[in-house]
Amino acid sequence: MPRGTFGDEFRFLDRKEILSFEEILRLVRIFAGLGVRKVRLTGGEPLLRRDLPRLVAMLKTVPGLREVTLTTNASLLAGLALPLREAGLDRLTVSLDSLDPDRFQTTSDSSVPLARVLEGLEAARTAGFPGIKLNCVLRRGVNEADILPLAGFARERGYTLRFIEFMDVGTRNGWRLDSVVPAGEVAAIISRRWPMERVWKGAPDCVAQHWTYLDGAGELGLIASVTEPFCAGCDRARLSADGSVYTCLFAAQGMDLKTFLRAGATDEELAALLTARWQRRDDRYSELRGAETSALPRAEMFRLGG
Repeated sequence: MPRGTFGDEFRFLDRKEILSFEEILRLVRIFAGLGVRKVRLTGGEPLLRRDLPRLVAMLKTVPGLREVTLTTNASLLAGLALPLREAGLDRLTVSLDSLDPDRFQTTSDSSVPLARVLEGLEAARTAGFPGIKLNCVLRRGVNEADILPLAGFARERGYTLRFIEFMDVGTRNGWRLDSVVPAGEVAAIISRRWPMERVWKGAPDCVAQHWTYLDGAGELGLIASVTEPFCAGCDRARLSADGSVYTCLFAAQGMDLKTFLRAGATDEELAALLTARWQRRDDRYSELRGAETSALPRAEMFRLGG
């Protein structure tokens, strides 16, 4: 969200345009009835939403839902880790692009210090969250020097680190193909320091490659969405804060469910809308990425979440 456009006075959405917790709960129940088993709360930054632990507790009542997770920048996690865990949140993922304080400030473009994020991570450990994950988006010339420090940090503390290839999400991040650090290169760098082998899980994994350290010090994930696209196996849908459903991270626009929801549509009618949209989806942006896709309109990442 470039500061020149989205300054301190920018009014992002009127409060009435944002789904209430009750509306989110109703839609999640419908999604679960259609087979969804995992829900992840993302952003923007989800911890900015007031009373978020209450939403987590509400979602944990949904029949058929196996897991409620959350991705956060951890800037507010120190004070919320325990309430979220007590509300039933199953797992946490923290975005952490550098362990160098100066590079951290550059990559996050934020006044939040690295120390506050690390404090939030420690609070999550103390609160008893299992299998905490760290996400790092690598950019050539920006933070590839953090590959080994982050890997060592995660190994020492029992976190699962995932390196994500820099993607052209939205239109504002200045993406260039030569800024991508390929997952294969990352695997080679880490393997020279701590030998690893790739692990093939029982079910096809549509997102992360799984690697395990040969010395038994945990796992590493690599998300190669640029160099090894996984469109054909993607099973994710995104519900935005203002009630639109997106079937691809690179979609230009979503399907507006909020209008139908607030116009009095029944659960059956909403389920039928979702089913019809899912069945006709043909999103293949990452497979087609190139000159013909570079000019396509795309929703901004802060609108549709990770």
